[in-house]
Amino acid sequence: MPSSALHRSIQVAEPGGALAQAPTRTREPGPGQVRITVEACGVCHSDALIIGGALPGTAFPVTPGHEIAGRVDALGDGVAGWSVGDRVAVGWYGGSCGHCDACREGDGVLCPELQVPGAAYPGGFADSVVAPAVALAAIPDELTAVQAAPLACAGVTVFNALRRSSARPGDTVAILGLGGLGHLGVQFAARMGFDTVAIARGSDKEPLARELGAAHYIDGTAEQAADALLALGGAKVVLATVTSSAAMSGTIDGLGRRGELITVGIDTDPLAVTPLQLVGGARRVYGHASGIAVDTQDTMRFAARSGVRAWTEEVPLEEAATAYQRMMSGQARFRMVLTTGN
Repeated sequence: MPSSALHRSIQVAEPGGALAQAPTRTREPGPGQVRITVEACGVCHSDALIIGGALPGTAFPVTPGHEIAGRVDALGDGVAGWSVGDRVAVGWYGGSCGHCDACREGDGVLCPELQVPGAAYPGGFADSVVAPAVALAAIPDELTAVQAAPLACAGVTVFNALRRSSARPGDTVAILGLGGLGHLGVQFAARMGFDTVAIARGSDKEPLARELGAAHYIDGTAEQAADALLALGGAKVVLATVTSSAAMSGTIDGLGRRGELITVGIDTDPLAVTPLQLVGGARRVYGHASGIAVDTQDTMRFAARSGVRAWTEEVPLEEAATAYQRMMSGQARFRMVLTTGN
């Protein structure tokens, strides 16, 4: 591609600024990098951190987008294992230093120099992205780009949290929340063989929970979630996908023996928990980050074979601002995905 070529991108000029289309010079990949023609990019709530300038090191203008799906169209020097035309995804993990203890232990998502697309380099709200080859996950043939994109962040976050938990097939696992993360969490939990419980607010959400695969439904407005979980024998795991510390805290007493509350939802308010609650049942409370590229690849393979799919709304790239506002307002059902037509 000639160095003078331009492509479409959606940029934010300043922290908290508006999303606006801007022509951008198409880059050549450097050593260890690939260039990707973007076909689809999910709109994630974490994009608000980048758009708001909350991630350290973010330099404006920025092009957000870290749920990227497309095809490799150019390889930089030293890239092995990938070819032009390969279908790939890049998520929240967009590269890492490779030499710190976290990276050397295969835990690069916790690298102090983690590269998040949109913050470390221009993200996927564009026709073209240049990313480190280490960040690539192969997309299975069974998944379209639109289906793959949300799995690169939302999907890997809940899938990885569940498979790394102490729960085993047959155990009771509760998913707190039925939004963009939760609707995937219920599907993954059910297909992993867990006795799956969905917890949400309102009886009107029960049909949705059942459709997604939940064997049980708890209406948080009609009963105490902890009491309902204890009536089921206690949860081995509660995966909290909501953004309410109070709702998370309300499930702790519903954990069974050596049960775990895993939070993937974000809130700045403290959790309310006493040592007595934890010691009494040898319970654990901890957070979980998403995963590295191979975790995303595992997520997509599992989804392709098991039938897990994100429920998406597709919007053309040019209407990114509308898609972002729909996501931020909570109106999305359940993941907004930008499509480029590439």
